[in-house]
Amino acid sequence: MSVPMAVLALLDRHPAHGFALKRTYDELFGHGRDLKYGQVYSTLARLERDGLADGVGVEPGEGADRKVYAITDDGVAELEAWLDQPQKPTGRPSELFTKVVLALASGRPAEPILDRQRLAHLERMRELTADRHSGDVIDRLARDHELAHLEADIRWVELAAARLSDLRADVEQLP
Repeated sequence: MSVPMAVLALLDRHPAHGFALKRTYDELFGHGRDLKYGQVYSTLARLERDGLADGVGVEPGEGADRKVYAITDDGVAELEAWLDQPQKPTGRPSELFTKVVLALASGRPAEPILDRQRLAHLERMRELTADRHSGDVIDRLARDHELAHLEADIRWVELAAARLSDLRADVEQLP
């Protein structure tokens, strides 16, 4: 998640202060990944420094006054450029892949690693499926995204399990 781009997108809706931005971000994406206040304010400071957002006023708060920020034209251009770029697939092996290979390289069995991961994924899939119809559309779409990734991971676990003997043979030939 790009916090600067999230802040710019929220500012593109309307000017806001850091507290309101954090609250909106948490409502959209929080769910166990709440944004820290310090990160909001340091992000706003960097965006302002880089000319992507400007302080446009002050609102009274429950304590200190709150500085209100607005996105600049450069900020809009930056946000649009970011939105227009497809996310690049990393192609990087996951930690699970690394664990399987290193277990074999160290002479340990990889089957228990794959079995535990399969069980963990299936348990998480059960949790997500049980909650599938609760929450708003953002919650449901996030769950669907996670479920799709878990399903793909389980397919990889099954593929890796089927290829373990070949992988073990290749790893054992290494110097």
